[in-house]
Amino acid sequence: MLEQLRAPTPEPRRLELADGFVKGRVSIIMPAYNEADHICNSIAEVKKQFSKVCADCEVIVVDDGSGDGTRRLVQNLPYDGIKLVTYERNEGKGFAFRKGFSRATGEFTFLVDSDAEIMASELRDYLDALRAMDIAIGSKRHPLSQVRTPVLRRFLSLGFNIIERLLTGTKATDTQAGFKGMRSLVAYQVMPLITAKRFAFDLEFLTVASLLGFHVKELPVSIDLKATVNVGRVSRMMVDLLGIAYRLRITRWYQKNIETISNTYSPLIRW
Repeated sequence: MLEQLRAPTPEPRRLELADGFVKGRVSIIMPAYNEADHICNSIAEVKKQFSKVCADCEVIVVDDGSGDGTRRLVQNLPYDGIKLVTYERNEGKGFAFRKGFSRATGEFTFLVDSDAEIMASELRDYLDALRAMDIAIGSKRHPLSQVRTPVLRRFLSLGFNIIERLLTGTKATDTQAGFKGMRSLVAYQVMPLITAKRFAFDLEFLTVASLLGFHVKELPVSIDLKATVNVGRVSRMMVDLLGIAYRLRITRWYQKNIETISNTYSPLIRW
């Protein structure tokens, strides 16, 4: 009799997969380095924005060697659907994305800055674009973007974009805006050829994606950048840019390794 009264144990919901990732799910990767002042508000804002357009999403916060308590704050958040990836040494945005992507399960992956200074103007447009395109990136130079940033930073950003387009042939009008979406299968194919661990990661990702024949769509973003220009960061970006151009134009390292997708490059300069 007791056996008859017991409710049957429900079978776990079978997830539909797309290319090995959970169909319809969005994975949001947020690299964070010493973002204790912003990380909690940023995660709350990201969850709020994505929950409006996506019923199934996960936030992957990568603590990139922070020393200000960022990790502890994330661990204590009361939200579901947050994964925390940590390591002790600061390695850079590109390295953090690689670590975060290793934990991603969604059909679509987004890279979002953890200071919440850059957000999509219309997030649904990004998801709609990814159903037809491979990559959707935010661009400060899209006519519908809302940009509030110091004049010097705008000037340097434009100059860097002109140089990178000349050296790498990338067609994107803005490679550095910290809001990008992609099919996870695209990231899976591009990442083995990425060598940049820090500031030139975005440019190298788009350069390799172009070589692999993936299509990019630029969409508007809302940007409120208050930080001043960091001379050291600009210098490192230029060195990394020259390294990408060297591997692309001179040694043709990317082209040679596309078939084998083997990451054997050892950079001359390690940051």
